[in-house]
Amino acid sequence: MRLNITSYLAKSTNAAPLVVFRICFGIMMCFSIGRFWYLGWIESLYIQPKFHFSYYGFGWVKPIGMYTYLLFAICGIAAILVALGLKYRIAIIAFFLSFTYIELMDKTTYLNHYYFISLLSFLMIFIPANAYFSMDNYIRKKAYINIPKWTIDSIKLLLGIVYFYAGLAKLNSDWLFRAQPLKIWLPAKYDLPLIGEVLMHQNWFHYTMSWSGILYDLSIPFLLLYKKSRRFAFILVVIFHVFTRVLFPIGMFPFIMIVSALIFFDADLHKRIIRALKYIFIFKINTSSVSKVDDYAFNYRKPLLFIIGVFFGFQLIFPFRYLLYPNELFWAEEGYRFSWRVMLMEKMGISTFKIVNGETNDFFYVDNKDFLTPFQEKQMSFQPDFILEYAHYLGDYFTSQGHDNVQVFVESYVALNGRISELFIDKGIDLLQEKESFKPKHWILPFKDDIKGL
Repeated sequence: MRLNITSYLAKSTNAAPLVVFRICFGIMMCFSIGRFWYLGWIESLYIQPKFHFSYYGFGWVKPIGMYTYLLFAICGIAAILVALGLKYRIAIIAFFLSFTYIELMDKTTYLNHYYFISLLSFLMIFIPANAYFSMDNYIRKKAYINIPKWTIDSIKLLLGIVYFYAGLAKLNSDWLFRAQPLKIWLPAKYDLPLIGEVLMHQNWFHYTMSWSGILYDLSIPFLLLYKKSRRFAFILVVIFHVFTRVLFPIGMFPFIMIVSALIFFDADLHKRIIRALKYIFIFKINTSSVSKVDDYAFNYRKPLLFIIGVFFGFQLIFPFRYLLYPNELFWAEEGYRFSWRVMLMEKMGISTFKIVNGETNDFFYVDNKDFLTPFQEKQMSFQPDFILEYAHYLGDYFTSQGHDNVQVFVESYVALNGRISELFIDKGIDLLQEKESFKPKHWILPFKDDIKGL
């Protein structure tokens, strides 16, 4: 086994697939940042809110007022430099840090594909995506034809984890036998041309979509790996992601996954893409001064492989941390994020906070609109860690306003995947006395149903 791993790590392959991936990644990320800016989301999500929800342990990461625009500008410029392969290592580090900081500023905006981009950009720090067809080649007067095979395979592995784990997460009774939450979402798309009125309200179509989604997620990494099924698999990738983009507001994610799937193709396709790009963009640049070297070699290979090994070990294990919690995962969401559980729940909640004087028992209710945007209030209303953090914010706020012996209670009702709304949080618990931690939250009331599955 050791010999096989050693032999595998010594294999090299043409750099073209990684080069095309770098260019596509940089362009897509630049477009995403520009789109975010153009739509005014920097203002509405990071500048306007009075309060931002933090990830546990990252409370120090906050929006920086109007300088948040500068942060987005740095991220966008870094993406352009990545695409060009100009000062690549610095550019991809800058992109990873700025993009990840943006995502950590407020967990209200958490999406699986933002997490995926952070992971992918971190991985790209350690692989030579600028080995060939980059501006760095012209500066160094050197380009590498071949790179270690594992560098391209590492991106394939990360993509495979995203798909396969998303498929495993769908193996639950709500998705399989109740077609939830698609049964709630799809009928709302009745206005889609041609198929809206015909299909979207059909019970059999909801189940077909649910089961097709599982089969797609579980099989697509393997179909892309196998040469004979690769073209068919890529067609499926395009159809699946275009269709989901039509049905749901999931931004750039479908296009990112379509472009990323190209890395599974052999180098010949990518060489043709590079030749086309050369003709279009840089045919006037004299490349005769750039010498071509056969193989790229890492300077710090062992420490690098150790980092990559730890990275993937973490990615394989971390999504299963929910097994350490006693509560129903979909209900309590302890261990839910960062586990590739994509669009598995429809949760609605109403959470009313009561501020009580602990000595006199005088109380008043909070109007959440005074502190949160509609989007923040919606996300807070059914997620326990949001509710706890907001309760502490309210406690601190009203204490600073001169209120004495402040206690904070919440009356929260949540409906999950079409079930009747149930009391979610123990309303007799003073949330100011509860601290955020990785321990199970005893103040979440038990789920009164059973969802079986992974």
